[in-house]
Order: sequence, then structure tokens, then C-alpha cells
Amino acid sequence: MAIATGAPRHSVANIHGSRRVYSPSESRAPVRGAPSPLVLVLMPRSSMFAYPRQDVVAGIVVFLVALPLCLGIAIACGVPPVSGLVAGAVGGIVVPWISRSPLSVTGPAAGLTSIVLAEVAALGSLNLFLTATLLAGLLQIVMGVLRSGRYAALVPSAVIKGMLAAIGITIIWKQVPVAVGVTGGLGDILGNVHVGATLLTLLSLVILYGWKKTPFGKIAFLSPALIVVVASSALAAAFGGSTSLGLSPEQYVDVPLGGVMALAAALPRPDFAGLTMPAVWIAAITVAVVASIETLLSLQAVDRLDPMKRTSPPDRELLAQGAANTVSGFLGGLPVTAVIVRSGANVAAGGRERMSALVHGVLLVVAVVFAGSLLNLIPLAALAAVLIQVGLNLCKPALFSTQVKLGWTQLAPFAITIAAVLTLDLLKGVIVGIIVGVGFVLYQNSRGAIVKSVDPNGATLLRFRRDGTFLSKPSIVAALEEIADGERVVIDGTGEYIDHDVKETIATFIADAPRRNILVSVAGIDLSMASVGGGH
Repeated sequence: MAIATGAPRHSVANIHGSRRVYSPSESRAPVRGAPSPLVLVLMPRSSMFAYPRQDVVAGIVVFLVALPLCLGIAIACGVPPVSGLVAGAVGGIVVPWISRSPLSVTGPAAGLTSIVLAEVAALGSLNLFLTATLLAGLLQIVMGVLRSGRYAALVPSAVIKGMLAAIGITIIWKQVPVAVGVTGGLGDILGNVHVGATLLTLLSLVILYGWKKTPFGKIAFLSPALIVVVASSALAAAFGGSTSLGLSPEQYVDVPLGGVMALAAALPRPDFAGLTMPAVWIAAITVAVVASIETLLSLQAVDRLDPMKRTSPPDRELLAQGAANTVSGFLGGLPVTAVIVRSGANVAAGGRERMSALVHGVLLVVAVVFAGSLLNLIPLAALAAVLIQVGLNLCKPALFSTQVKLGWTQLAPFAITIAAVLTLDLLKGVIVGIIVGVGFVLYQNSRGAIVKSVDPNGATLLRFRRDGTFLSKPSIVAALEEIADGERVVIDGTGEYIDHDVKETIATFIADAPRRNILVSVAGIDLSMASVGGGH
């Protein structure tokens, strides 16, 4: 419905000698008393316990996938392995009651490894970092309440890929020394390689990359990571009698033994003195932002995998993740996110609802309380191999070649994000990447907004091929300046947004056209409110 505004009409001579009449854009505001265009469709919400048989089976599979990852990520972060198990258990038990994502699984994520490493070192204390994790959870809850989940889409894809690639590189270089049985960094490897640990790592990598090609690869319960843990633990036990191959106690997982009380006594606790420390708040903001981005990206990916084609509400997921991070930080666990590896295993195992994530969380609690002696038989070299595979998946060569093929507008933000993350830290690197990405977007939008051609009547046609904004104003001015005296010109902005700055530029050109004997016709652009010369 058109609504008259009472604005003055404006006309310009066109190339045929008739008059083109301009009227203000039609208002789309709703008429008072008319029904609201917003229609709420209430869909029945499926119960978390609607598919018990499928979800119990899937939950067991996810547990078997998550167990080595929880241990490995904690070790990669330089924190006690039990902190990874606590995080996985909290993510599995807390999130399903709040989230409405049917298939997403929450736990410690490889994407936060470099943050934990850097922030624990910067704060000088794991206890202070746990306070930051708790605060990060509260910040995520606020983000969920403010419905900010949708804004994760503003981060350019190239920046996200660069961030994940940099995380993968960090994981690999941190795990290579562990993989060869060396305590320290890459510089300590030469001359200190442990033969037994190296053999376990090589065997583990062969299993991880070759398992799917064996007849057993189709059995959901037998995840490659689980086979690595079992096989390497058995082989490490066999190496025990050898002076050259046997592992030392510090080359094994170390989970506190003695039941619930011993576990509770061994868990680190947040230091609430950090609530007044700016560095702790900066760490909290870093964790909250990166964990939220990783969660929302995983959420989108899992929704695509869902055979029932359901959509997960992102703001509700932020509330759930915030609650989990608050609890995890309070109990001494790592920060958590929704993670695609475990979620993908959930889908592949036939999971249907949130009960599968809940089952996996309960089983992690059982493992950490009652199976500590078995967990302590796992060699760190095997977990290093699992993490190296995770790191390689994040920064695989195909990712780099794809960015090269996409051109400089995608390659530059990607590469600069990687360099910034590796030389600064994750949050600063992402900020630098976003700035560079936005810079390229602005540059692209400042060029080629208008295409010059000749129409069937022989007139010069200037057609907008994208929105005309102040960013594209220089190129539009240049195109208008190229019009020779005495020409016929058609300026066509049909279907594109043209901002006021560009309209004033066109109005000024039209006002000067009679002096230069230029005949102008305008299509699809409302110039009724455009003042000549920008109102000066």
C-alpha cells in the first residue's frame, strides 16, 4: 500500500523531452490498528528423553570419543588432566538442561588451547584463570540475555579460518616435544628424543589416519582415538621392562586417585581476589568472545548435520554455555564450548536428542571418580598424537590453497590473522583480522559501484550494480566527470540502496547538466530530498 507523504515532487528532463516525475519512496510502516506482520508459530518442543534407546548408545560413543580429547586438551593447555575431565563432565551435564540444540555436545575445545596457555602464563596462576573462566560464563549469560548470538555472523569467514589455523599451528608445535618424550619446547628436542614415546606417537598417528580404511572403521563404538589410547597403553606397559623404551612416570596421565574426596582436594579452585584485577577481566572477555564464536559456528555446522533438520536458537545456546563455563570455572575445569568433533560423533552414532550429551557427561563423571587408575596408564605420547591430528585438521594444506584461490580479499585477512594470533594473542589477532577484513570490504565497496555502458538509444548508461554509499562516492564522482558535454545520460539505480550522499552528488550533476548541454534521465532513485551541492 502506498502512503502519501506530502513531500514536493521533483522533475528532471529526460532524453526523450518528456518529464520524469519523482515521488518519495513508499512507506512500509504499518497502519495503526492493522494486524502486526509478526506471526508467532509455536512448535512443540521435543523432550530430551524422547529417544532413550538411540541416545544412550550415542552417548556411550560420544563418551569414548570425548575421554581422550578431554585429557589431551587439558595436557595441551598445561593444566592438570582432571581439569579437562571436569570441563567435559560439566558441559555434558549442565548444557543439555538449558540448551535447545538437540545434537550439540559441549566440552573443552582445542580452539581455546592457546588462550588457556597464554592467559595462565600472563596471570601467573591457574586459580586466577579459573576466576576468568567463571566470569566468562557470566558474560556469556549476559550476551544470551541481550540476544547477541546473531552478531557472530559479523566476523568475516577468512578471519575465523585464520584464527582456527593459528590455533592448529599452536597445538602442533606445543605437542611435538611431548610426542617425542621431551619436556620443554621445540628447542629441547635435539639429542633428547625418547625412542619409546616416539614409537607410541608414530603408531598412534598410523591408527588415527588409517583406522577408517580398515573393516573395523565402520563400528561406531571403536573410535580411532579410543583405539589409540588402548593400544598405546598396552604397548607402553610392554615397554616397561626395557631401559631404552620404557616411559618415566611423568610421561603418563596423572589423575588423582582415592575417590571423590581425593578428587575434590586435588581440584584447583578459583581465586576470587582476581575479581578486582583488570588482567583477569581481559582474560574473561577473551574467553567469552572466542568461546561464543566457536560455539555458534559449531552450532551452525551441527544443525546442517541434523537428519531431522532442526534449528538451534543461538541466544539460548549462549545462556547454556555461560552456565556451563560458570560451573566449570568454579569446580576447577577448563572453559568449554560446543565442539564439532564430539557433536559429529553424536550425529554419526544415531543421537536424536540432548539426552546423548547428558549420558556422555555422566559417564565422564564415572570415569574420573572410579577409573582413575586406568586413566593413569595412558601415555602422554598417545594423547599428543590425537592433538596433532586435531591441529592438522585445523590448518590442513587444503585450507591455505583454497584461500589462495579466493584471491587477496580473502587471503590477506586470513594470513594476517594467523600472523597476528601467533605473534600477539588470540583476541588481539582476531581483532586485527577483523579490522583488515573490514578494510578490504570497504575497499571493495568503494570501487565499481557503477557500470558504464551504452543503451539501445545510444545514451550513456550508468547503472548501479551494488548499493551506492558514501564509500563509493569517489568512483561515482569520477564516472560523472567523464561524461562529455552534449551527451545523453541515463543513471539507473533500480533495486539498489542509494544513500543521501550519493543522491546529492547526482542532484548536483543534474543541476549543472543544462550548462553543459547534457540531457539526464534517472531511474530507480528518489531525488526529492536531495539538495544541490550538499546543502552548502
